[in-house]
Amino acid sequence: MDYVSALVPPVVMAAFFIGVVRVIVKTQGGAAKAKEDAAVDAAVARAEVARGGSAAADA
Repeated sequence: MDYVSALVPPVVMAAFFIGVVRVIVKTQGGAAKAKEDAAVDAAVARAEVARGGSAAADA
């Protein structure tokens, strides 16, 4: 019965991980996608301004 107790934690973690991935995939897009994308774009723009340039200038 030691093999059962050795296999239970990985199986439980795998099931939890699959659940987390499914939730992440299901919540992508939707009505708030444009708002989230705008927030990310604004954060990237602020980071570039704070860095003193754009990523295109560094390439």
